Amino acid sequence: MKDCITAALIGAGVRGLEIYGNYALKIPNKLKFVAVAEPEEGRRNKFAKLHNIPKKKCYKNWDDLLSEEKLADVIFICTQDQLHTKPSLQALEKGYDVVLEKPMANNLKECVEIVKKAEETGRKLWVCHVLRYTDFFATIYKIIQKGLLGTLINISHRENIGGFHMAHSYVRGNWCNEEMSSPIILAKCCHDLDLLYWMVNSLPKKLTSFGNLLHFRKENAPKGAPQYCLDGCPIKETCLYYAPRIYIDIVPITQIMQKSENKFLKILGRIRQKHKKFLTILSKIIPLLKRLRFWQDWPVFPLYYGLKENFKDDAKKGILKNSLYGKCVYYCNNNVVDHQIVNIEFENGVTANLIVHGFSPYDGRSLRIDGTNATLIGDFYNYGEKIILYDNFSGKKKLVFKKKLKIATGEHGGGDIELINEIVKSYSNKVEFKPLTSAKESLESHLMAFAAEESRKKGIVVDMEDFRKKSYLA
Repeated sequence: MKDCITAALIGAGVRGLEIYGNYALKIPNKLKFVAVAEPEEGRRNKFAKLHNIPKKKCYKNWDDLLSEEKLADVIFICTQDQLHTKPSLQALEKGYDVVLEKPMANNLKECVEIVKKAEETGRKLWVCHVLRYTDFFATIYKIIQKGLLGTLINISHRENIGGFHMAHSYVRGNWCNEEMSSPIILAKCCHDLDLLYWMVNSLPKKLTSFGNLLHFRKENAPKGAPQYCLDGCPIKETCLYYAPRIYIDIVPITQIMQKSENKFLKILGRIRQKHKKFLTILSKIIPLLKRLRFWQDWPVFPLYYGLKENFKDDAKKGILKNSLYGKCVYYCNNNVVDHQIVNIEFENGVTANLIVHGFSPYDGRSLRIDGTNATLIGDFYNYGEKIILYDNFSGKKKLVFKKKLKIATGEHGGGDIELINEIVKSYSNKVEFKPLTSAKESLESHLMAFAAEESRKKGIVVDMEDFRKKSYLA
């Protein structure tokens, strides 16, 4: 039984630094980071300073960290998708339990290899399917399990990616090219496929998928558009993807704040968007407002890899002039689809479809679940969440869940925090602990994602039993 678990971090980016790192800073009696591996010196030093990690426990490369004697109870692996496999396998072999960011790997063979290694070594492997841990999806799962919908018939689930998020991550950013990272149905939607598998409580039987890259192509560039936004874009006042709009004026963030039912956030969002000069003056007096005026959280933070963290407007402009994040979205080296649909028939007869697209005004998921007795409508957005039940017999509706936005950017609706709580709990329990999701269960969503890509590219219906057997034998 342990009161506080020790951890090592591989990859001190947004997830490692801001999510897991902040948890340890806020609740130091539960989680303590004792080592870090990060190739970028600034991030490595920043994390080490925040967590009082001695220099000898700071490593430029993950393999240097893993060449040492075992340093901690658990390792958090937060590298890019294509860099997950080797550190995961070595950490498990070394005797570490592993917390692995999703997706497990960017190819199916390595996903299977990681799960097999966890089973072989008997170590714990958490894949960060954090949405299972949110109050929103936990409520939906309980409603289904209690039979309030009757017999489950169909689920229609949408992953609505905000336009600015699509541009940031999947057109300009780290996941823009599937050969270098992962297809969007894996990188973004293994969350959603995991939820469908969990809620239906049955293995997928057949699967089809369609989708393509329709909009973010050079032939759709506005007339006279330059390679970089700050090189004189003729439509900068009306372009949804104009880089300064996203990273300097943070319009998408202020829109989320103003959409919220939280009155305080509404006011702050309005001031940030409409009264920037006034906010600049106030920020000199009130430190909290300085962070709002010179925004440094997501999506701004990724701009500063290897650069001095100066968040003033002119500094951001300097970065955007030469950064991929400042490039016109129609001239990026992107090839991931910007919309896709996956149709699934499960072995218990339930059908489901998943739609993902990158043209939503706000980030969020929406779903409709139909049963023989009732229909559930759910909205899980970054400005707030709600679940409504419609009774098929009476026609009446009932609001069964509602949650307001508390902060401008959340941690997957609270799912990140609850996952870490479960990890900590697994070490302190006197009885055998069963996690909400196992590595083998997490693998199923990855299988579905890769099957979807095979269906989309080959124009076929995938038999999941055959696909599963081939994958395990590969």
